[in-house]
Amino acid sequence: MGDDFRDKPTSILPGLVPEEAGANAPAARGEVSSPAEKQTPQAPPSNARDKDRGGPNAGKRARPHYTGHRERLRSRFLAAGAEALADYELLELVLFRAIPRRDVKPLAKELIARFGSFAEVVAAPPARLMEVPGVGEAVATELKIVQAAAIRLARQEARQKPVFRGWTDLLAYCRAAMARAEREEFRVLFLDARNRLIAGEGGGRGTIDHARVYPREVVRRALELSAASIILLHNHPSGDPTPSRADVDMTKRIIAAAEPLGIVVHDHIVIGREGHASMRALHLI
Repeated sequence: MGDDFRDKPTSILPGLVPEEAGANAPAARGEVSSPAEKQTPQAPPSNARDKDRGGPNAGKRARPHYTGHRERLRSRFLAAGAEALADYELLELVLFRAIPRRDVKPLAKELIARFGSFAEVVAAPPARLMEVPGVGEAVATELKIVQAAAIRLARQEARQKPVFRGWTDLLAYCRAAMARAEREEFRVLFLDARNRLIAGEGGGRGTIDHARVYPREVVRRALELSAASIILLHNHPSGDPTPSRADVDMTKRIIAAAEPLGIVVHDHIVIGREGHASMRALHLI
């Protein structure tokens, strides 16, 4: 009896196997391994066989389906430029940086559908962008970087030449900076005697349809900068750039304050999503 107890390992509790029983012992009560199970080795996965044998898939992992799409889209952009891409495709290129491991085409299309165009997406406030499922802080920040770069480029191009010789560049800068703002903003462009841009500064910010402007403050700043002339700008968040009666009256008050000091008010331009309006061209001032 003593010899039998030493030679045969016994489980004190049902289902519990002593360590001396070895790795091939059944793991739980009632489980029995058949001889066939012990003798038949499991075949390794095909990719493991390829790795062992140096086959065509050796050391390779399956590429996500969107990887090839990203490469093709970048190639099209480099070969043909932005004009060859739809708005959502250009937006995809921006989203690639913020979302490196996901198909971003559905999100790009959703953003275009929500805001209307590439420019509208880039100009949208971060809070509104993050209302769209899939848009987090990283995506919103990437879009704001693109907007800031566009504004800085347009501003630099506007500064490189006299305003009236680079009118197109000036309007491009104004639209990039103001056209899609959700609240009314007022800006002043201060020019030297050769009509070159000295500075462009915000002169007031207000509610959706009204920005507070103080004529004496505008003139005081022009004197500080030694500006010979100014151009007034403000936006209409409604999208319609038609000047209001209040816009015209405010402009006339600024002209009246500037004239005695020899400062010329060249124009007051109203910027909207649908275009721009010049009070000088409309003979309102």
